[in-house]
Amino acid sequence: MCYFLRLASPLTLSEVRAMLPAGLTARAGTPAEVAWFRGLLPNAQTTALLLVGACSCDLVRPRDLVPRVDERHLRERYFKRGLGRQEIVRELERHRRGGGRPPAEGWPRALVAFAAEHARNAGPTVYELRFGPADEASGPPDLSRPEEVPLARVRAAPDRWLVEGRPVTVVR
Repeated sequence: MCYFLRLASPLTLSEVRAMLPAGLTARAGTPAEVAWFRGLLPNAQTTALLLVGACSCDLVRPRDLVPRVDERHLRERYFKRGLGRQEIVRELERHRRGGGRPPAEGWPRALVAFAAEHARNAGPTVYELRFGPADEASGPPDLSRPEEVPLARVRAAPDRWLVEGRPVTVVR
């Protein structure tokens, strides 16, 4: 279990990938995901998981140089979900497969720069942050509580614009 950030875009996957900063990857979503997100973004043609390594944790939480300190937050969440020791070890191993050195401005600001360029090129875009197992990251979004966030607010609070469990549409 880690954080996973999903994007719904009117652009193609290759267009999305062309805008990503080095070290950030986009794993293609499914046609079902596109159909779900069209409830919020009618012109969506692509969904993708935005990943730094094997998860999206770096996009929402800075890594501490001491792994034990870095992973404390994750361990607490795992215990609350009732995971056993073997499951926790397996989840932490995936989390440890990070994307290497972060950009100078840090991952949250790099994500904001991407969101700004994407909004400029494609218009409104939906982002959905989840915490859970990797296999649940591509499940149906909760469309009952969407939030619309202006790009200016995203830029002003690069570490606070994503709302866990709620799709956020970034508009210019």
